[in-house]
Amino acid sequence: MSHRPRSGLAAVSTALLEMSRHLEVRDVLKTIVASARELLDAEYAALGVPDDHGGFAQFVVDGVSDEQWRAIGPLPRQHGILAAMLRDAKTERLADVREDPRFEGWPSAHPDMSDFLGLPIKDGGETIGALFLANKRCPKPRGDRGGTCGFTEEDEELLSILAQHAAIALVNARLYERSRELTIAEERSRLAHELHDAVSQKLFSLRLTAQAAAALVDRDPVRAKGELQQVALLAAEATDELRAAVVELRPAALDEDGLVNTLRTQIQVLDRAHTARVTFDAVGVRALPAAQEEALLRVAQEALHNALRHSGAGLVAVSLGRRGQGAVLSVRDDGKGFEPASVRRAGRHLGLVSMRDRAGGVGGTLTVESAPGEGTTIEMEVPGG
Repeated sequence: MSHRPRSGLAAVSTALLEMSRHLEVRDVLKTIVASARELLDAEYAALGVPDDHGGFAQFVVDGVSDEQWRAIGPLPRQHGILAAMLRDAKTERLADVREDPRFEGWPSAHPDMSDFLGLPIKDGGETIGALFLANKRCPKPRGDRGGTCGFTEEDEELLSILAQHAAIALVNARLYERSRELTIAEERSRLAHELHDAVSQKLFSLRLTAQAAAALVDRDPVRAKGELQQVALLAAEATDELRAAVVELRPAALDEDGLVNTLRTQIQVLDRAHTARVTFDAVGVRALPAAQEEALLRVAQEALHNALRHSGAGLVAVSLGRRGQGAVLSVRDDGKGFEPASVRRAGRHLGLVSMRDRAGGVGGTLTVESAPGEGTTIEMEVPGG
């Protein structure tokens, strides 16, 4: 292995592109740390995101095993060199961090570190993180605590470039997560309206029917029996509506079961809950980036909602297949369809605008084919990762 800094344009470009590929904050932090450690040929790297209470909201390391990390103990506090970087917002390049008067030691399980390079990650005037490296990989005389090669001015400049792009990637990831939170809030609002329109109406009908049955018990037992049978039917329908709604609230199943199994489970529930037949087929689908899988799930849910509530379909067929590095989702129904010329009005009614936004938000595309009396097909394609 060469012990020269990996400062070539290709290496820097690779690191920056790798950071830009991720949308989740935790993934971005891990990528920044790993890229910095590899680029500057260091033994250890870490990145801390400060909280408002003197500690770190997130702290990511590279070069330390999971076992070592567990043995080290709780996340560090903002003290010593870390506090100085966050407070003074300036770069710290030290031949031996242990000789610095601000050094306050570390836990017994913490790896021994000597040469040190750290700098703040800033978004405008706000310090949003601290990135630091330790133990430059280079030949050192035996017994030399401080190290004779250490980090160079060139390393400092290189890490500064990386930190500027890291700030952009981190801010973008935070904005993405906030947008997802807003999307979840919108989904819950939509679900609340759906529950009000469907389940609440069924429960109201159930109450009236039960009252009618009670009034008929003495004078017309036969009619009372019929009303009670209707009560049982309405209760079953309300239960199915609630079950389907609860399934929609659980996209976390994606993390445990994957997209294919999550879709299959939800479609099986819908098939039991509705008079229309709902089928699912999946062929050759690979794991996709988390954001793309969630977008596919949400579009499938919206399209299924439309088909089962508005189209009058007797059959809704859902398929998910591989296409290149990505995947394509198709939701096809044999319902009443609509006139493409009125797609703007229909799009607002059927949630097509939000579906297109979801597809576009993950680099995908959405197409809609429909005609009066000929059903509707909604297809979404994503590029994969």
